[in-house]
This record gives sequence, C-alpha cells and structure tokens, in this order.
Amino acid sequence: MSTVEKPKGGLEDVVATSSRICFLDGDRGVLAYCGHDIHDLARNATFEETCYLLWHGRLPNRAELGDLQTQLAVARPLPEPILRLMKMLPPSDGMDALRTLTSALGHYDPDAHDNSAPASYRKAVRLTGQIASLVATWGRMQEGGGPIAPDPVLGHAANFLYMLFGRRPNPTEIRAMDIALTLHADHELNASTFAARVAAATLTDMHSAIVAGIGTLKGPLHGGANAEVMKMLIEIGQDAPAERIDALVKGKFARKEKISGFGHRVYNTEDPRATHLRRMSKELGQKAGNTRWFEMSERIEALVKGEKKLFPNVDFYSASTYYTMGIAIDLYTPIFAVSRVSGWTAHVLEQLANNRLIRPRADYTGPAYPQTWIPLDQR
Repeated sequence: MSTVEKPKGGLEDVVATSSRICFLDGDRGVLAYCGHDIHDLARNATFEETCYLLWHGRLPNRAELGDLQTQLAVARPLPEPILRLMKMLPPSDGMDALRTLTSALGHYDPDAHDNSAPASYRKAVRLTGQIASLVATWGRMQEGGGPIAPDPVLGHAANFLYMLFGRRPNPTEIRAMDIALTLHADHELNASTFAARVAAATLTDMHSAIVAGIGTLKGPLHGGANAEVMKMLIEIGQDAPAERIDALVKGKFARKEKISGFGHRVYNTEDPRATHLRRMSKELGQKAGNTRWFEMSERIEALVKGEKKLFPNVDFYSASTYYTMGIAIDLYTPIFAVSRVSGWTAHVLEQLANNRLIRPRADYTGPAYPQTWIPLDQR
C-alpha cells in the first residue's frame, strides 16, 4: 500500500538532484566536467586544473592555478600524529587504512570546528593534498620504506609518485598519473559521491562526508575492479600463449562469470575514460620495454566485445597502466580515492551551498496494514 512511485532497482536512472559539476551521456559515451569534454581534459589538463574546474565551475587562469598549487603544496605534509598512527595500524587493506587515517585527519585540521563555506573549501583543498600523501606513504611503508616528505616544487601527480617510490618519476609516468587522476576525478552521482552528498546534507563536517565516500568506494561493486583485472592477468601469466588467454576467458563465459573491467551502469558504448587509459597502458609498456600486459588486455577486450558486446570501462586498462608503473595492486582502489576526493569535495560544497536534507521514501513491501495484535501468551 505504498504511496510513492515504485523505484527501479538500484535507483537506476532516478534523478536525485541537480548539479553543475558533471554531465554524462551514456548512449554517446560523453563525460564532461562543468561542460569540458573529458577528452580535452585528458589531453591538456593537469589534475590541479581539473580540481579547480570542479570546485569553481571554470578553468583557472595562471595566477589562480599558481595559488592552488601553493595551497596543495602547503597541505601535503602529514601531521606527525597521523604518521605515528599509520605505523600503529595492523596490516590491512589499503582502503581500511585510508578510511581510518582520513577520519583521524579531522582531529588535526585547523578548521575542524568551522563548517562555514570558506572553511569547507579550505578543507576540500587540504583533504585533496593529504589523501594523496596518505596513500603514497601507506604504500611505501607496506613495502618496508620510510615516509618521504613531499617536494613543494613537484606537481600533484609527480609528488604522489615521488612519495610512493622514493625517486623522481619520469615524464611519461607523471603524465600517465596526471591523466589517470583527471579521468577518475568525478562521475556524477556514483555510489560514493551520492553517499558523500547524503552525509553532507545532514550538515556534518567535510571529513565525515569524505569518510562516507571512502567507505562506499571500498565496496567491490564500486571500487576495486581494476585490482581484480590485474589479478586475472597475473593468473593467466605474462608469458601465456594466445590459446591460454582465449581458453580462460571463454571458460569464464561458459561458467557465466563476470569479467572485471567490462560494462557500466551508465555507458552503452565505450567508456570515454578507457580510451585514454588504453593508450597510456601501451605507451608505458613501450617505455618499459614490456608491452605484454597491454597486449593481453587488448586480446581480452577483443574477446569480450566479440562475444558479449561489452566495452571496457575505466578500470580495465588502468590495471595494466598502474602495474607497469610498479604500483602495488593493493593501492589501486586507494588511488581511485586520491583522484575522486576532488569530485567528492566538489559535490559536498555544492550540496552545502543549497542544502536540503536528503530523505527519500521506500516502497513498502511488508505485511498488509493493519495487522491484528495477538497477546503474547497466544502466539
């Protein structure tokens, strides 16, 4: 006896809010941030320019970009108590650590008790700088290395790789990371962004809203597909002949198993982000003198498109891109957060600017009303 319209499963195609931030057209394969096509941004923008675009609705001029670069440089060093906490955490999934450490950052933020619009913007910038440092430092420590202080001269992508590897990244690596961060920065009302907006709508603080996003991204139906792609490639084996690749993929088809990295809730054609990650996977492989992971991915793509008519999504080629760069698989989803924090914070700021508590209705499917009360000794 519901009084509300029955929703589609998973709220598919249900419009939940208005937003100026991200435009999607799944039939045409269009993704745009504030009207700027993702292909233009991937070819030309740095991640810092992308952040400014998401937060302000327009691209920065040179002075504005310089100011943001300075603000991010100031934000990147982690408070000493956070580094101590990082060392105290038990071995765990990178997303578990990121969730805990991001929450802890809220205790040390100079604007912790100020939820005004200017303070929330400062926290957005600060969190974008700090989450990159958290993930890079965590990844380095998991490999037995010590924390490396960020270099204020380096940009965001270069600093992340420098803090992770302990060496200066080459230009191809920097560009690949810049592109990956730009491509993952926002994607309209995906699950984690919606979670962050729901949290923000209660007028909670920025850190709490971002932790809601991180916790949602951790779920395997949202983040983590690129890690599963790389595990599949490793299972096949770098030196596997074409016949083994074909047999494994066709075996998955026969068992009706999902192949990670293909299909998307929104896109009915190629995910435009996959276009650039495919190219970067190839370029990085050529630079490293090993294009095998790319070639395997390309063969799997052809099999899946031919048999299932499914296109690769953003996760498929990001797997071989990151692996060729030497990034540990456990960091793939946290790196997603390193980028998506820019979109999460943009949506939180937008929500707070014209806030109304997000409180949808449910289609009731329980026992008919009214039920007859039965005394306890008669049940």
